[in-house]
Amino acid sequence: MTDWVKITRTFDAPIEIVWAMWTDAIQFQKWYGPKGFSVPVAEMDVTVGGTRKINMAMQMPDRTMSMWFTGSYKEVSAPHRLVYTESLCDPDGNVIFPHAVGMPEGTPEVTEVIVELSQEGGKTVMTMTHLGVPAGSQGEGGWTQAFDKLGVVLDVV
Repeated sequence: MTDWVKITRTFDAPIEIVWAMWTDAIQFQKWYGPKGFSVPVAEMDVTVGGTRKINMAMQMPDRTMSMWFTGSYKEVSAPHRLVYTESLCDPDGNVIFPHAVGMPEGTPEVTEVIVELSQEGGKTVMTMTHLGVPAGSQGEGGWTQAFDKLGVVLDVV
């Protein structure tokens, strides 16, 4: 098992629109997260060194399940490449150690997401690599579901 997830999808949408789905908070909120999750908070300063804070939530019968993530942008090369770090955090943006929330020992505190976009024949090819999230993990499943949602959003743009 590799310690990264790499997913490639092709969308029938211009590269600028797919880029905006990753970099515009309002657009990001429309698709991010696994099936059943919403994104009530997306604070994104998409500049090198800028920070991000994301809240994913799912309404359960007896409670709301909520997960917070923070990180910073390491590379912003519109509309082709976006690199940012990601860590679990509390609602105030303070990093939480993964083992403190029941994740397996050895789960990295900081992971890195690399999004690469290219245009081929009027379509956008997106490759997302998430370093520190094992292939075959729940994280990979979550990304797959999120990209299914992204495809639906792009179909109606």
